[in-house]
Amino acid sequence: MALPLSVADLVRLHAEAVARWHEAPVDPAHPEPFGALVMANHAFNFRLWHEEDQARDPAADDAVIAQVKRNIDRLNQQRTDAFEKIDDWVVAALAAAGVRAAPDAPLNSETVGSIVDRLSILALKVFHMDEQARRPDADEAHRLTCAGRLAVLTEQRADLAGSLEALVADLWAGRKRFKVYRQMKMYNDPALNPVLYGKGRGGA
Repeated sequence: MALPLSVADLVRLHAEAVARWHEAPVDPAHPEPFGALVMANHAFNFRLWHEEDQARDPAADDAVIAQVKRNIDRLNQQRTDAFEKIDDWVVAALAAAGVRAAPDAPLNSETVGSIVDRLSILALKVFHMDEQARRPDADEAHRLTCAGRLAVLTEQRADLAGSLEALVADLWAGRKRFKVYRQMKMYNDPALNPVLYGKGRGGA
């Protein structure tokens, strides 16, 4: 494994942080630079998850929903910026290790950062589905349905973790090429969103 954290440790770090942050303030600190990038991305996903919950509150008035929407846009931008920084770290680490992929090596369409981001979201799904599977005020049918979904999510996370392990091994062996793909979210950019630069209409 060429990453400072094994994929198993990364998955465990996600899971432990989700559980901890439901009991204490969000603190993405990590002593190792790569781990700090992983945790920063994870913290944005954690905050984003709970803002998305607020957006579905039928009792929320228009002002609250508008603020929640702005929070979601901001956090989503920070989340994507954070996983791009993971990819920047990978590019630098490959260069520092002198790894040069063959020109005809296949280009992987999904990046290390985007997979880490998906694992972060799966950690949140697993935590909350497990809560639902054990919810004391829900009926047995609800708990059984959620237990089945939890099993699927757990399998998806294991499969995705295996894919990340394989990608990292291929990258450091030069069997695959790697690029950082910038998300370029236009709706948050005052120079690109027509509503923000003065046209008053348009989209991204």
